[in-house]
Amino acid sequence: MSIQWRKSTHSGGADDQHCVQLGRLAPGVGVGLRDSKDPDGGHLILSGMRFANLIAQLKQDSAG
Repeated sequence: MSIQWRKSTHSGGADDQHCVQLGRLAPGVGVGLRDSKDPDGGHLILSGMRFANLIAQLKQDSAG
């Protein structure tokens, strides 16, 4: 499966030490997340629902 990775909009600039990339997986599989500094180190797969819950939790944590 070929995944097109993109940098998360929540990652900082080019010198950011905490850069996350997202990749849309096959329909029904979910979203892949990986460390942009180690693209060959594997990736985490989250279902669409779990990914949405993660984003909601991150937004809640950053607001509070």
